[in-house]
Amino acid sequence: MDKDVILTEIRDGYRVITLNRPDSLNSFNASVHAALDKALTEAEADKTCRALILTGAGRGFCAGQDLSEVDFVPGQKPDLTVTLDRHYNPLIRRLRKLPLPIVCAVNGVAAGGGANVAFACDIVLAARSAKFIQAFSKIALVPDCGGTWFLPRLAGSARARALAMLAEPVSAEQAESWGMIWKVVDDASLMAEAHRLAAHLAKQPTSALALTKQAIDASETNTLDQQLDLERDLQGQAGRAPDFAEGVTAFLEKRAPRFVGGI
Repeated sequence: MDKDVILTEIRDGYRVITLNRPDSLNSFNASVHAALDKALTEAEADKTCRALILTGAGRGFCAGQDLSEVDFVPGQKPDLTVTLDRHYNPLIRRLRKLPLPIVCAVNGVAAGGGANVAFACDIVLAARSAKFIQAFSKIALVPDCGGTWFLPRLAGSARARALAMLAEPVSAEQAESWGMIWKVVDDASLMAEAHRLAAHLAKQPTSALALTKQAIDASETNTLDQQLDLERDLQGQAGRAPDFAEGVTAFLEKRAPRFVGGI
């Protein structure tokens, strides 16, 4: 495995995970996938870690797949399904199901799978200079890493089709106005804002936030009746957790709550 392709910084209540291949715009290769999986596993196992920041080193967030790793053997056709099944699809599923709120700080270009990894996070901040590009059509491929699922839901079907087919870059300001991300901040303020959000989330009822993630994702395919039933069931879980009692007690005592997480 390449050395230090993923950096982890432990802060009070949260961790910062940084993609660290700046010379290749933090593109994914096998080493990055393995190191990122390890970093996420360690964060989830750390009971003091209650939120994550995901960002990139250098001048970009992530350029997607490192194309130098694609092997073209004369007389054979590459099977890209293997890479998706082995690496990308498990990563996207994990980000969506991770019981921690994830703040993605997009510090520059987010292209191809890099853009869709960002969209898989919970709260996406972008530096004003950042751009999001569905670059797949430029090399005769289909958007993956959930791109065909995220884009229609974030930007609408018409925009999703054009973004996927034209591969035109979307500025951070445009992404914000289309509802693709949470907020644009000045480049110099990006990480300060990401740390502020992560520190805030780390003090929130993270178990309830995890259930909220589950409910919002399920709403994409549920009927209203199914969603009402799911909300009932998840609310039952939340109500039995110690954070609910703490939240109500703190409200009645007019003090800040001290949430601990856990169901």
